[in-house]
Amino acid sequence: MPTSAARVAPAPSIDYHDVLSDDGTRLTAWTNDRDGSIDGPTVVLCNGLGTGPWTWPAFLGPDSGVRIVSWNHRGTGGSDRPQDPAHCGIEAFVEDALSVMDHFGIDRAPVMGWSMGVNTMFELAFRHPERVTGLFAVAGVPGDTFATMLAPLKLPRLVAHGLTVNLARALKVAGRAITPVTTRLPVGPRAIAVLSHSGFMFPVADPEGAAAAVREFLATPIEWYMHLAIATSEHGRVSLSKIRVPAAFVAAKWDVLAGARDMASAAARIPGASYVELDGSHFIQMEQPGQVHELLLEFLGRVGS
Repeated sequence: MPTSAARVAPAPSIDYHDVLSDDGTRLTAWTNDRDGSIDGPTVVLCNGLGTGPWTWPAFLGPDSGVRIVSWNHRGTGGSDRPQDPAHCGIEAFVEDALSVMDHFGIDRAPVMGWSMGVNTMFELAFRHPERVTGLFAVAGVPGDTFATMLAPLKLPRLVAHGLTVNLARALKVAGRAITPVTTRLPVGPRAIAVLSHSGFMFPVADPEGAAAAVREFLATPIEWYMHLAIATSEHGRVSLSKIRVPAAFVAAKWDVLAGARDMASAAARIPGASYVELDGSHFIQMEQPGQVHELLLEFLGRVGS
């Protein structure tokens, strides 16, 4: 039987749906438009690996102006694990994105990605360009993500890739011993205050929401999360020569999980793409939600025109 990850503290204004992907995996999809009252464009969100709505505080209020449709990754946030554990990674996530779009009746839409979700959205645009009208990348690169990690340390790409993949492998092995601890950690605003002064994350706009996001993330067993991460590490660079839709990149200067330099390089290879670098960490949309939201609205205006 498929294993389902627990979903904790459902976010306000979020409507959850069960969606079957092409291989029969049941996904927990979600939208911020619970009552159908949002008067604005629909955006498909390819979220960060193992994260949910709480990581996007700008979309949780009644006046976001953007209808978001997204889903929780296989084995996380209430979604089932696939019958075949090997059926994970970016290609499987693209299948999931298409299934979610079909469920919500979305033929074509702008797609937004954060973190590993940027890999997914570019792969989606490469394989199914007829479904995508624009690409908005936040703190993520279009492939070979692990080689861009630890960017502030200025390590060679091969070294960064080797270090981060081997760390993920070690955590996968140790996961069964670590998970009973991580799933019971008391996470509140005080813990977020410590985390946000660690350099990994900067101070966030909504500590309570950030605590809910971390608790939701920690509900996933470490060994399964690292299984997903290792699978995504095999995703190489997406060819950008065939990208013909508007694209925008929002990078964070001190991001240790997706190098800003690599995001700038990707933007330079797409005609007309914009690039903005903000002073923050990988969690820039939680640290500066208003600024990222404003950039998204500007981008959607460009897509619409």
